[in-house]
Amino acid sequence: MAKTRMVTQFGMGTSIRSQNYTEAAARGIRDALWHNSLNVADAFGFPREAMLIEVEIGVQQPDKVDSDALLGIFPYGQPSVRVVKGGLDVAKPDGSGVSVIANVAIIVSFDMAATGAPAAGAASTSSTPGQSPGGQS
Repeated sequence: MAKTRMVTQFGMGTSIRSQNYTEAAARGIRDALWHNSLNVADAFGFPREAMLIEVEIGVQQPDKVDSDALLGIFPYGQPSVRVVKGGLDVAKPDGSGVSVIANVAIIVSFDMAATGAPAAGAASTSSTPGQSPGGQS
């Protein structure tokens, strides 16, 4: 596959009270999406469904993230999620638990051979999407 990377975006999400690693990861994804509307498919004449979306999430306890639940955040494209050890757990001063921080990287590519498009050094376009990164739990 001749993939051409079009967009790389980063985000951070938290779960302040509930120690919910999946929710922190979801907030990190939304934060990254908030920075870029990912309308690059339209800009280059690709169908949105052709977007290859690689999501890498770093949290201290990767086994506590439900990767399948995160796939529904993406309205189109072909997302895949990989969870690794990273992020940060911050101990609460009273010893009652931790606040979870998830770091997220999203890479959007296209299979240029499958789309029949030239693999040129393309620039991405950016605009503000209509969703907010969300609150704290």
